[in-house]
Amino acid sequence: MGIVHHGTYISYFEVGRVEYMRRRGLDYNSWTELGIHLPVVEAHVRYRKSARFDEVLCVESRLTELTRVKVRFDYRLLRGGLVKPDELVAEGFTLLACVDDNHIPRRIPANADAILRGPELNSEVFPEVKAAEVKAAEVKAAAAR
Repeated sequence: MGIVHHGTYISYFEVGRVEYMRRRGLDYNSWTELGIHLPVVEAHVRYRKSARFDEVLCVESRLTELTRVKVRFDYRLLRGGLVKPDELVAEGFTLLACVDDNHIPRRIPANADAILRGPELNSEVFPEVKAAEVKAAEVKAAAAR
């Protein structure tokens, strides 16, 4: 059929979530070595258009909820390329729970809260994003004076 299987969209969301964390300096492997895990406990996808094999897609990931033990990310999967740029293909969310090595719920570390809510530290893939963040920080600092 040439279209992406419906189950693959969750994998795209996962890539977006891992990249969201990486760009804020959180390495998922480091967390697992500390006994901190974030399994998905709920997932939802709303399919808007079909994605095709070998098509350029972009995942927008946004942190929308952060409690003592839960993290929710919302996603928008957009068609890239020149034909129909920024066309919404799918949207959805995942809810994750923080657990230890024994799968017992635990608090999200305090420092992780600030990091997850913070700005991107590494946006090398999109240097214009980093430049815009630097400019916004400069404007904010100037306004605070």
